[in-house]
Amino acid sequence: MTEPLRVLLADDQTLVRTGFRLILGADGIDVVAEATNGAEAVEAVRRTRPDVVLMDVRMPEMDGLEATRRILAGASGASGASGASGASGAADTPNAPDAPRVIILTTFDLDQYVYAALSAGASGFLLKDVTPEQLTAAIRTVRTGDALLAPAITRRLVRRFTRRGSDTAALHRDLTPLTPRELEVLGLLAQGLSNAELAARLHLAETTVKTHVARILAKLRLRDRVQAVIVAYETGLVSAGVHESADPAPAAGRPEREREGEWEGERGLPPDAQPVAFPNHLGR
Repeated sequence: MTEPLRVLLADDQTLVRTGFRLILGADGIDVVAEATNGAEAVEAVRRTRPDVVLMDVRMPEMDGLEATRRILAGASGASGASGASGASGAADTPNAPDAPRVIILTTFDLDQYVYAALSAGASGFLLKDVTPEQLTAAIRTVRTGDALLAPAITRRLVRRFTRRGSDTAALHRDLTPLTPRELEVLGLLAQGLSNAELAARLHLAETTVKTHVARILAKLRLRDRVQAVIVAYETGLVSAGVHESADPAPAAGRPEREREGEWEGERGLPPDAQPVAFPNHLGR
C-alpha cells in the first residue's frame, strides 16, 4: 500500500493554511506541519521530512526564497540574509538527495521572487487562487520528480528577470560536459520545444530526445527542465530577447496555450486531472 503524500504548509496567513489543509486532507494528502515564516519552515522540514513543501514567498523573519535555498541545499543552519536578494542563478551545488520538492505560492505570476525561487531549485509555482483540483494535482506531479511549469512560462520569467552585466559571469555554469548535440538540445529546450517537437526538429526518435534531456539534467546536476531553461539563459547559451518571436508554432488545430499544457510534468497528469501549468493566468 502506497504511503500517503506528506506536505508542509508555509504561509503567514492562517486562513490560507487552513483552506489548503482542508483541501489536501479531503484528497488523502497528509499535512504533517505548518509554518508561519521561513525559519519555521526550515526547522519543520528537518523535523518532519515532508515530500512536498508549499512555500509562500513573502513571510516575516525569513522569506520563502531563503527558506527554499536552505531546504534544498540541506543546510538549514547555514548563515545568510533572510530577504530576497534577487535572482542568483541556478544553484551550483546539487540539492540534498532527501530534500523535498518545493512549490512556491504567490499572488503574482511574473514575479522576481518566483524567478529567484525557481533558480534556487523550486519545482514550480502556484497562484493562490488555484482550484482544489489544480492544487492536489500539482502536489502529486512534483512528488514524482516532474517540473510543474511549462518551459514557455519559465522563459517569460527569465526574459523579464535574468541578470545582465559582468556580475553574471560568476553565476555561469560550466557547460563543457555537454556534447555538441546536448548543447543543441538544451538551446531548443530553452525555446520551449516539447520532446515531440525536438524530435521533429533534430530528426531523432522521441526516445533519443528523452535520453539527451536526461543526460543534460544529470551532467549539470539539475532537478528538472525548468532549471535547464534558466541555465540556458544565464550561461548565455540562449539570450533573453533573441527568441522573442521564436516560440514554436502551435500544433495544427491546437492553440498555443493548450500545447503548453504538454509540459505539465515529464509523464503528464492523469486524464481526469485539471491543468497544472496555469497558462491562462499568465500574460503574453
